[in-house]
This record gives sequence, structure tokens and C-alpha cells, in this order.
Amino acid sequence: MVGCVIVKAGQVVAEGWHARAGGPHAEAVALERAGPLARGATLYVNLEPCAHQGLTPPCAPRVMAAGIRRVVAAMQDPNPVVRGKGFGLLRHAGIALTRGVRELEARALNVRFATAARLDRPFVMLKVAMTLDARIATARGDSKWVTSPAQRREARGLRRLHDAVLVGIGTVLADDPMLLPEPRTRRPFVRIVLDTHLQLPHSSRLVRSARGAPVWALTATRSVAKRRALEALGVTVVGVPARNGRVAARAALVCLRQLGLWSVMVEGGSEVLGSFLHARLFDQLALFRAPLLLGGRGSRPAFGGPDPRRIAEALRLRMGETPRGSSYELWYPER
Repeated sequence: MVGCVIVKAGQVVAEGWHARAGGPHAEAVALERAGPLARGATLYVNLEPCAHQGLTPPCAPRVMAAGIRRVVAAMQDPNPVVRGKGFGLLRHAGIALTRGVRELEARALNVRFATAARLDRPFVMLKVAMTLDARIATARGDSKWVTSPAQRREARGLRRLHDAVLVGIGTVLADDPMLLPEPRTRRPFVRIVLDTHLQLPHSSRLVRSARGAPVWALTATRSVAKRRALEALGVTVVGVPARNGRVAARAALVCLRQLGLWSVMVEGGSEVLGSFLHARLFDQLALFRAPLLLGGRGSRPAFGGPDPRRIAEALRLRMGETPRGSSYELWYPER
């Protein structure tokens, strides 16, 4: 998320922002609006102007060509293909450069992008909807519904912040979800299923809607017939190494980053959430609590996976700031 303001003689002459993936960058929009007024002006931007050809032309050469006198940037671009190269071009052209102004706020604005660039895997949010005793379903698998309609709408809205939503095949078989954001996004949004043995039903709502909204099945199976059958229905099948008989969470994330995803929201079920917790592979937890108690020894916990032996093995979290009026809590792992 990038915004840009051009100022000359103490007056704002133009501003612009990056409205969507693949669209003009903030600097390009602002420079286009400023026209000849850009010459000799100061350009303010929250992220280093890019210096590479991606979906759009690079911004740093355009800033230079416009005659901008000074650039004030909040943070360096963490993307390895840029990372300081834009600043270098500006300096070489004799443009005065000030960087690091309100850098903490800039990093918070683009935390998903920055995390993915630094760790070489997508930013991961775990979304959990659970009872007060940390259960997500009864022993028979009934989970409809733990949370209220308003909370479920809010959770679907959280999907809009990410490039994709990810669930395990167990969730698909139990709930037959659509996994779409609400309201829908203009940019591509991918629905991902961890499906070790390619059990994704051809009659599921995910498969039936795959040609209209991308569905990726991450699998460890070598069955060519299963793969071709799903691909013929519009599903993208991606081979991923297995660990302990399941698609490995870390390998899946590395693969998703290679396929161009910057941020993924993991919604379950219990074993999938537990695997990401056990591997310490998440950056944010959105926790929805329902005023319910299930009890019992067989009801399903929010986080499955192996049992820890000692309290020292627990992952410590810190509470973050949640948007005003939200019905969920944001937590972050201490690192």
C-alpha cells in the first residue's frame, strides 16, 4: 500500500496512490497529475520508489525524468529486486534524499509485504473461531455455528487483507465452504486446500466455482489421474513435499511465495492450525471468541497436533491493537 504527495513552494500540487495490483504506482499517478509542476518539487512517499520492471514500469527513472528536486521516503523497499536500488538511482541523479521519516508507521502499513520479503514466505495470519474453552467443534464434528453471523461476516472481511485463504481437506469435506472474501475483491484471490491425497470432491462448491475464482490444491500424491481430473475442472494442482504423511506446512509456504503470494490467511481446521503453530509458521493470530462452553474430552481443540510435554514449549504471544469495533483479538508471537 503506497501513497505519494508532491509539494512545491509549500503547496500540495498532486497526490496519488496505488489503487490495485497491476495498476499504476502511487508515484506515477501523482507525477501524471502534477505535470510540469513536478519540476523542482519535493515528492513524499511511504515506500522507496521501485527500480525494476514488474507489472508496471519502474518509478525511480520517472521521478528523475520529471525533475523532482527532493524525495522524502519513509522506508526502504524490502523486496530483494529493489532493496535500495531505487534510492541509489535517485542519488546518482543528484536528487536530494531523506529516508526513514515515520518509518515505524510505514512498516506497520505494509507489514504483510515486508514480512514476506524478509522471510521468503507469505505473511501468515491464523484465524480461529472458538468457544471459551478453546473448542471449534463437537466430537462428531459439528461446528455450525460456533460464532455469530456478525462475527462470520467480519471474518470473511478479513480475507480481503490477504492474497489467499488456506484450509485443510478435512474442513472442505465437513463444511463444503466457498472461502470467498466479503465483499469480493477486484484483485485475484486464491482459495487453497492442503490435500495430501487429492480427495477434493468434484461436486464441492470450491471445484464448481474454480473457473470463476482460483482454487489451488496442494498435494503430495503422485496420482496423474487424480491430478488431471481436477485440472480439467479448473483447479490448479501443485505438488508439495510431505512430512509425517501430510503436506508439509513450511514447504507449502515456500511454494506459495514462489507462486507470487505475499499473504495467506489460514482458517483451519484443527490439525492444520496445529501444524502451523507447532512449526512456528505464523505472524498474526485473529481470535474470535464465542460465549459458549462445550466441555467433554472428545470435542475438537482449536489447535491440534502433537502434545507438548512442558509449559516451556508453549509459544508466548503479545496482544496487538485491534481495529475499533472489532469482535476479534489480534495476537502476535513473541520473537
